[in-house]
Amino acid sequence: MNTPGFVKYAGALVALAILSACGGGSAVAPSTATLDATYVGRTLLVNGRPVTAARLSPLPSYATILPDLHKKSKTFEYIINFYGSYASIFDYPKSDQQIGEINGAGGQGCTNVLYGYGKNIIWNPGRRTNGGIDEYKVPDKLLRTLPLNYTDTSSCAMDTSGDLAVGILSNGDVVIFKNASGSGTVMTTPLGEEYFDGYDNNGNLFADGFGNSGFELVELPKGSSKFVKITTSNSVQFPGSVQWDGTYLTVFDQDTSETYQYTVSGTTATLKNTVQLTGASDCAQTWIVKGFVYCGDAGNNDGEVFKYPAGGSAIAVLTGSFDEPLGVTAAKK
Repeated sequence: MNTPGFVKYAGALVALAILSACGGGSAVAPSTATLDATYVGRTLLVNGRPVTAARLSPLPSYATILPDLHKKSKTFEYIINFYGSYASIFDYPKSDQQIGEINGAGGQGCTNVLYGYGKNIIWNPGRRTNGGIDEYKVPDKLLRTLPLNYTDTSSCAMDTSGDLAVGILSNGDVVIFKNASGSGTVMTTPLGEEYFDGYDNNGNLFADGFGNSGFELVELPKGSSKFVKITTSNSVQFPGSVQWDGTYLTVFDQDTSETYQYTVSGTTATLKNTVQLTGASDCAQTWIVKGFVYCGDAGNNDGEVFKYPAGGSAIAVLTGSFDEPLGVTAAKK
């Protein structure tokens, strides 16, 4: 692992500048304190809390919230910031400007589809108060909260049958809510720290993170009660988003800004293609829709849009307020 590349960010302090509104728009309250970044081994801690980003932006973000000019938009993208802060809402490709926010959200997000725009809802496990994962009706209506007895949540994913999986960063566990209801069943994984998870089209659940040997990818086969380790045919430096893209199981590498497309057979994931996101600093989470991949970039402190599976340079940079982006997802009415 390229440890020096991470250490140089360890002393970074990130502050969100005071925002101003214009023409009837609304402003998000600035952070009450700077974000103090330190490392314990490979894990980044921000204000004492472990996060799934590899590194932070060394610069503050200055932004103005513009008026909502697209009230009839039917597609929404969410750049989700530091735990318990807010999610910035966009309606790309109609506009690259922020149109709203969800106060109190934070961390990663997911929807009720394997990839693409979710059907009318998003999930967020990084709420302001600990102890739950929140379901929102797009664009910003809180519907309900499922209980969680953990403070260090990381990822979430939903399969086609409606089961919801929530990862726990601090101990590698995954909590599965059957039909997205009840109190959830705790599943132990071989991971010491769980960063991201995602289902494939057959209902198999994959998760990545760090174990004794560094990066590890694990799978809970559909119908099984035990996670198994998956060996990748290439080396992954730093765990990133795990998502089905319609053809392949994908794993993003936060260190190299590459999406790896795999076919999985037994306990082996074979690399088929690599998608490079040029200019991304640290996509703490990515979300794939048809033709695009969205990046919540903790390193550049912004949101970015790339072509998928072509990759290359960003075709749009989302304009709005950001306070250490950790997640991104998308849904439509």
